[in-house]
Amino acid sequence: MKKRVFSGIQPTGNIHIGNYLSAIKHWVASQPEYDNIFCIVDLHAITVPQDPKVLKAKSLELAALLFAAGIDPQQSVLFVQSHISAHSELAWILNCFIPMGWMQRMTQFKEKAGTQREQVSVGLFDYPALMAADILLYNTDEVPVGEDQKQHVELARDVAQRFNSLYGETFVVPRAVIPPSGARIMGLDDPTSKMSKSETNAGHAINLLDSPDEIRSKVMRATTDSLREIRFDENRPGVNNLLTIYEHFSGLSQSEIEAKFDGKGYADLKRELAEVIVEGLRPLQSRYRELTADPTHLNSLLSEGVSKIRPIAEKTLRLVQDRVGLG
Repeated sequence: MKKRVFSGIQPTGNIHIGNYLSAIKHWVASQPEYDNIFCIVDLHAITVPQDPKVLKAKSLELAALLFAAGIDPQQSVLFVQSHISAHSELAWILNCFIPMGWMQRMTQFKEKAGTQREQVSVGLFDYPALMAADILLYNTDEVPVGEDQKQHVELARDVAQRFNSLYGETFVVPRAVIPPSGARIMGLDDPTSKMSKSETNAGHAINLLDSPDEIRSKVMRATTDSLREIRFDENRPGVNNLLTIYEHFSGLSQSEIEAKFDGKGYADLKRELAEVIVEGLRPLQSRYRELTADPTHLNSLLSEGVSKIRPIAEKTLRLVQDRVGLG
């Protein structure tokens, strides 16, 4: 039996090539091997202020991008979190069994709240409980996460074990999986920082929906250094980042790339890199346009995902309600 894997992504900001190369491509490649559940976590998004119209549009945009990138509704489930009310219902029940001390240890809240802890929403503080509900609803075996989210999966494990010890076997105890070191793509404007979809500087990231001219312009303005030799070197973050992007879009090995650009300058590298990215994103962008041109079909794909996954969520929720004496 395939292991069930739950992955969530927020419908905020712009999805860029860093997201694509480090996560989405791996999701697509893993579909034959795992029972994958992909969730657009819009309930998590509203833990900070959002424009309602933008949030709804971004959820559909993200769904179209994921389908366009290769998420196959015949192999995997893709749905919007708020379309299944069991997420919120289970999160409330879990809130009643999670000790306050566990939540206060969550480091990401401290980082996000910063000095504004008295002003941020309760939802931001409670984010890990909702994430635990997301995971536990579906009898999830594995949750691929970065180091920043690993603590939240550990909380879900603790919650599952605590609940099981109190009420008998109810939840599958999930485990966090740190994916194999994929592409770590850095900002074009600051190659010492990871490319981020929350960064507002126009030259920071190449978004999956950027036009060819936008891609060329951003790449040509990318930070390099004052040296001349073009080679992979982590001590030269600007050039190393551009070469890493080239490696993942071209499929060439590092030695082949270094040989290709031997004796050439940064302008040559940037021009060729821009074209490799443009061509690499062309099929995805074409499929995205097809999907968004027919919103009815796109919404039907999401509805199919809900139809497939809702029975699992409702079965888990009913079991939990029965265990604690509700309903």
